[in-house]
Amino acid sequence: MNKEIKGQIRIANKKAGFLYNLVKKYSAGIILQGTEVKAIRMGRVSINEAFCYFKKSELFIKNMNVGEYDFGTYLNHLPNRERKLLLKKSEINQLLQKVKEKGLTIVPVELSINERGFIKIEVSLAQGKKVFDKRDAIKNKDNKREMDRMKKKLNIR
Repeated sequence: MNKEIKGQIRIANKKAGFLYNLVKKYSAGIILQGTEVKAIRMGRVSINEAFCYFKKSELFIKNMNVGEYDFGTYLNHLPNRERKLLLKKSEINQLLQKVKEKGLTIVPVELSINERGFIKIEVSLAQGKKVFDKRDAIKNKDNKREMDRMKKKLNIR
């Protein structure tokens, strides 16, 4: 879901909440090239297929698709390259320990530009849902939608 609020961009990963139980969220900085920043500000980014992994105790994100910048020259970036995420050392150690011992994973949830103009990505420690959990989520969503329709029909608020 892409929302633009007063020049700020928020790109959400809708599939993350459906496929995973989100345990704990972290806000991370991200190392980008100049044309990537400009493309993100234009809203040309997708984190739906992205995932995070550790390489030598550093956190990276892969498959985050940042479209090419239209006015970029031969110095334009590669759209699906891996990018390093910036977290505090204590947060990285905590995430690394949790991923190793409990079978949890790290998924990107939202990419946004904060009030200072920095691009931040919200990652979450997540546990995969089972098929029946997904069915329950769909059933609850349908029931809520039906209740809202009935309230609207009866003009109840």
